[in-house]
Parts: sequence; C-alpha cells; structure tokens
Amino acid sequence: MKIAVIPARIGSKRIKKKNIKILNGKPLIYYSIEAAKRTRIFDKIYVSTDSEEIKKISKRFGAEVPFKRPNKLSDDYTSTKDVIKHTINWCEANKIYPKYVCCIYPAAPFINYKNIIKSYQLLKKNNYNFIFSATKFQSSVLRSFYLEKKKLKKIFPKFSNYRSQKLYNCYYDAGQFYWGSIKSWMQKEIFSKNSGFIEVPVLEGFDLNTQEDWKNIIKLNKIHRI
Repeated sequence: MKIAVIPARIGSKRIKKKNIKILNGKPLIYYSIEAAKRTRIFDKIYVSTDSEEIKKISKRFGAEVPFKRPNKLSDDYTSTKDVIKHTINWCEANKIYPKYVCCIYPAAPFINYKNIIKSYQLLKKNNYNFIFSATKFQSSVLRSFYLEKKKLKKIFPKFSNYRSQKLYNCYYDAGQFYWGSIKSWMQKEIFSKNSGFIEVPVLEGFDLNTQEDWKNIIKLNKIHRI
C-alpha cells in the first residue's frame, strides 16, 4: 500500500496562507493533489492540516483529510518527519498499514507527476532509505565565498585552483517530494548515504519561501503555462 501525504498548515509568516495562494485561478495545493492523483499509484492521498479552510479546499480537489493536525505539530519548528510520523501513527491506529509514504509539499506548482512515479521505481530498485527531487546548481558552490568584516573569505579554498571540469556537480533539494518506506520515515534520516535523488530542471524545482519567490513563480508560470 502506498500513500501520499501533503503537509499543509495555514500559518506562514513570510507569505500569508502560502499553501492556498491562488495561481491561475487555483490554490497552490491543487497542483500537488493533482500530481498525486495523476500518478495513479497511491491508494490514499491525505492532506495533513490544522486548517478547516485548507481541509475544505483539499477535499474539493480530491484529497482526503480524515484528521486534524495538532497545533503542537503546526508551528515553525515542526519538522516534515514529525508530520509524516503523525500520519503514519494515525493510519496504524485506524488499521491502515501503508508500506511506502510519499511526502509531497503543497507549494510546488511545477511538480511533474512522472517524476513521482520514476522516483518510486528507483526507490524500490536501489533499496534506498529515501529518494527525493533535486536541482543542480548552475554555478559551482565549491568556488563560493562570503564577506567577514568586509574581507572576502573562501568557503572551500582547496578547490580554488581546480579546473572547472574537475569540480563536482552540486545539487540542492528541490522542495517537491520525498519517498520512503514506513521503516525509513520512523527510523532513518532523509539525507544520508543511502538516499537517492532524481534531478529536475531548475525551472521545475522552485522552493517558495519569500515574496520575491512568489514574483518569480508568476514569471515562471508564463513559461510552464500550467
């Protein structure tokens, strides 16, 4: 049994009601629910939320919201794993026993459902603890630097004289989804040596955190035409 869990609390300090902000006439969470539905591999699609408003919207677009997330798991310090563990515990208490869980973030309007399917296949094939989407940095972070008291400091000085062709490709979490088994969600770390990732284009892997990010999503929407 495979379930999708979309964690969508109502509180967001930098972007008010981020998870249901309207893009192309639909709330952002719609795109995550729709991607999960289009995979046709999930037995259940749950939204974990503390909000009646998000609950109504999620149910309207085809997700299930069978429980309300506790306030203690809805603050700025609650981790994704804590939310998924809460859902797993609720499932087991209600005699629902999934084998795999995919956490899909609610503010990922450019998520591609085919990547969710492909990631699940890779998870099983390679016996990863977790697999997630990631995007490649366009410039090497190994040559990055910062300012300290107005003086330039290299973060990775040992790579300063490396030819660009010799530098490692570096990636960052695309903020879309994480696949894992029940055991992994309950006992393992998401980012570890036994985790894998699927690379997504930079224009798809866009994490929404600030008002500037929202302005960029509006611009990218014209390219994606979702």
